[in-house]
Amino acid sequence: MAKSQAQKMRQKQVREGKRNPELSRSPFAFTDMRTRKTKSKQDQLNTSKHKNRISYYGDDGSFLFL
Repeated sequence: MAKSQAQKMRQKQVREGKRNPELSRSPFAFTDMRTRKTKSKQDQLNTSKHKNRISYYGDDGSFLFL
């Protein structure tokens, strides 16, 4: 298999004593991002977008007994 132009340039820089840019890569570059886990039905039910927000109008579902 042939080497790419970028790979040739990286190897040339390493031979000249410069830093290898492959060492600066994030460890997440090598993770397999294709395996995904969808939320279960219980996880979907437990999430809500604006949970326990304080309302400016006082209609947050709470009331006061006097």
